[in-house]
Amino acid sequence: MAEESKPPRLDGEGKAGKKRKKKDPDLAAAAKRMKRGPGVDLKAIGDKKLKGKLRRSEDVISKSQKKAAAINEWLLPASAGALEAEGVERTWNFRQDAIVAAVDQTAAKKAFDLSLPDLGPYSVSFTRNGRFMLLGGQMGHLAVMDWQRSHLVCEVQVKETVRDVTFLHNETFWAAAQKKYVYIYDKRGLEVHCLRDHAEAHALEFLPHHFLLASVGEHGVLRYQDTSTGHIVATHRTKMGPCSVMRQNPHNAVLCLGHARGTVTMWTPNLTVPAVKMLCHQGPVTALAVDQGGHHMVTSGADGQIKVWDVRMLKPLHAYFAHSPPTSMDISQRGMLAVGYGRKVQVWQDALSSKAQSPYLTHQLPAGVLRSFRFCPYEDVMGIGTSAGISTILVPGAGEPNFDSLVANPFQTNKQRQEGEVVALLDKLQPDTIVLDPDSVGRLRKEPGEVAAQRRQEEAAANAARLAAQRREAEDKVKMKGKNRPSKRHRKKQTNIIEERKPTVKERQKQEADRRKEAAAKKAETVIPEDAPRSVRRFYKA
Repeated sequence: MAEESKPPRLDGEGKAGKKRKKKDPDLAAAAKRMKRGPGVDLKAIGDKKLKGKLRRSEDVISKSQKKAAAINEWLLPASAGALEAEGVERTWNFRQDAIVAAVDQTAAKKAFDLSLPDLGPYSVSFTRNGRFMLLGGQMGHLAVMDWQRSHLVCEVQVKETVRDVTFLHNETFWAAAQKKYVYIYDKRGLEVHCLRDHAEAHALEFLPHHFLLASVGEHGVLRYQDTSTGHIVATHRTKMGPCSVMRQNPHNAVLCLGHARGTVTMWTPNLTVPAVKMLCHQGPVTALAVDQGGHHMVTSGADGQIKVWDVRMLKPLHAYFAHSPPTSMDISQRGMLAVGYGRKVQVWQDALSSKAQSPYLTHQLPAGVLRSFRFCPYEDVMGIGTSAGISTILVPGAGEPNFDSLVANPFQTNKQRQEGEVVALLDKLQPDTIVLDPDSVGRLRKEPGEVAAQRRQEEAAANAARLAAQRREAEDKVKMKGKNRPSKRHRKKQTNIIEERKPTVKERQKQEADRRKEAAAKKAETVIPEDAPRSVRRFYKA
């Protein structure tokens, strides 16, 4: 066992390294995936000194790729751990006390029970990195805790009904849907804002990439509010009565609402009508969940059915039957489906793409009735809110073991949190980018072949007509000798000059022209005819 737990050799040199490379094609494939791209072409370099430096740097980069591939193969396993039964055993028969006794001490501390019978039932929410847990009791108890370290961050009693709670972009701010309005608190438990536009909200959702807080409630009105600017982005009237079931699709940030008539609607901020409206159940929709990839949606209704839908084709894949209508559902990062009703919680493995025959894990609550539960990101833990308090159970294989520190870092410091908040604000997406197919954003729509061919024909005909008109104009043009001499060009330029003269000068010139015309006319009238007698010639004025 000690030999198997050792990390692989990272030198990659010598005969052992060459033999290992030949025997392990997966390591070579991993190193190829980590390749930064085509290297420098050394054949085109004539300087021997520069060529030697570049060759040595390329060798260092190649060795680093092999070492990184070997380390990732050791530290980042291809598959996450899960419960395995032997013989006639079944994993759904394993109890939490047996699982806690079999794991290490650090993992065993993550399973605990908080008895709060006078303040429940509770709603649960986790941050994106899974480090902090938010508790919201229906009797007005609100608390934020670093659950892994059993450290209470803040606690407040609002003395009114609390229906739902959710974290905002990180643990520094969180929202609570109280009796009349939605309130925002900071990490000290102080009230920061009162969102009076969100009246009588029953469900809350926060879109981290768009900084939008969405709520829906008693009046069936869906509202989007930008938490970075404080403005209401959109207000949609669903016209389907009160709504208390709302979950977001993590893939495209589309909100899915479950209504009392058995329908599920999908909403975006830039559409006043639902983008998708589908009939899912014969009774009211009681719970809803969407997986991380955005490919599958699971709905449950009062008719006792649990249906798995393909979101891309909007078609049902398969259905399950429950003993009682589920009150809460959630899907883990690894695709495990959790269904809860009454005092029972069932976890199903590989139940989305194919139909599972038996549950992966079952858990019976020691006290209280189930209200809601959520899988903790990057942990094999589920937080359950009941009427008797808060419980956490271990679900091996539920969380993603390999996290990206640029997306969510469970071990981030205060400095990293501040820098991450600034980066998230700079990378914030506009509400118009929320569409059913996020890959269509920034993609050009290709014209049909017939439309493109017709447009090319019209362009060719227009160009040919213009060329023919230019040729006819050139042929009809009269060429005169000396037309382009310097004096002619100068007179043409002078005729294009417009001189603004005074009105009196123009009037005087007009009068003189009229006078000359009248004198010429009179002179034409006083001409002595040739056949006139001499006695009457004196009557004509010369």
